[in-house]
Amino acid sequence: MHHASEPVPPRLRLGGRSLSVVGRARIYVCGVTPYDVTHLGHAATFVWVDAADRLLRRLGVQVEVCRNVTDVDDVLFEAAQRAGAQYDRFAAVQQFHFERDMDALGVRRPTHEPRAHSFVGQVVELASALLESGHAYVADGSVYFRGEHVPGAHGLLRDEAERLLAGNGGRNDDPAKADVLDQAVWQASAEGEPAWPSPWGPGRPGWHAECTAMALSTYGPSLDLHAGGADLRFPHHAYEAAQAEAATGVAPFARSWLHVGTVRLAGEKMAKSTGNLVFAADLVQRTSGPVVRTLLLDRRYATPWDYTDEGLEQAGLRLDALRSAAGRPHGIASAPQAVLEALVDDLDVPRAIDIAVEDGGQAARDLVSVLAL
Repeated sequence: MHHASEPVPPRLRLGGRSLSVVGRARIYVCGVTPYDVTHLGHAATFVWVDAADRLLRRLGVQVEVCRNVTDVDDVLFEAAQRAGAQYDRFAAVQQFHFERDMDALGVRRPTHEPRAHSFVGQVVELASALLESGHAYVADGSVYFRGEHVPGAHGLLRDEAERLLAGNGGRNDDPAKADVLDQAVWQASAEGEPAWPSPWGPGRPGWHAECTAMALSTYGPSLDLHAGGADLRFPHHAYEAAQAEAATGVAPFARSWLHVGTVRLAGEKMAKSTGNLVFAADLVQRTSGPVVRTLLLDRRYATPWDYTDEGLEQAGLRLDALRSAAGRPHGIASAPQAVLEALVDDLDVPRAIDIAVEDGGQAARDLVSVLAL
């Protein structure tokens, strides 16, 4: 007996490639280092991951999101010291503020939320696996991953790679390293720094190794979508993936990547180091969570952009137009499918909103629901 064939739901395409998922989609996103949270740059990444998560669910896919907390980190130790607080207590308070911001922006709670300090043992296991396979070596109580091949795999020249490492905690001047491009999987702790026991002496996890260990512990040797800010592409994501592949022998570590464009203020990247931060909570207070969410999503995710007050105002008008379109009882019958097609085509939210505003009715109601606006 033949049944009428079901229409096949469209597949999400990212960066020109279709993400076919069997069973469940495993998403990993680099979470916050819990201090000075949550500026618009952070918020953009987590709102985009949430949009991808909700779209995949709409397509009938079961989704798991793992968003880590980097609570063992140089910058966190320094910030806690400045505040005169224990680093772990300081991190917990900041984490509370971060979660409140995520709730205001309509971001679903992640399925898994590993904290770096609980995965120190797994980083030791990772270091041991890399030593055993010859991809790492011990020097002065630290374990270093051999990284000379990593930049080339990402189309980077050595000079550029060294420059990016220097600006991203790469410890280029560490005399124990055989090569500047090598990165610590396990770092011997300096006097007064938090330290854990290891076979190589007291120390702590390297930054990239924390994410590698947390992702492998949560999902096994590979995942479907890895997300994070575009500024994490190199060195963080590059080394995280290289370490995972070297330790497990499984490649690719991530089947697809979502790198969210940098948010700038007056042309300069929003960063804690420069202090030119626009905080999500302040904008939510001035407008509303859905307006800030619209501001973040109504653009191509990979494109860097500048925050302006006018942009925030435009987002408010755009959301009003979408909501009034959703209030129209009837729309064009083919519009809901057209909206969905726009979303699966590299998460083209601007085009989806344009269609929904013009055609109204069910298409607009679907979009408000899928994007949680």
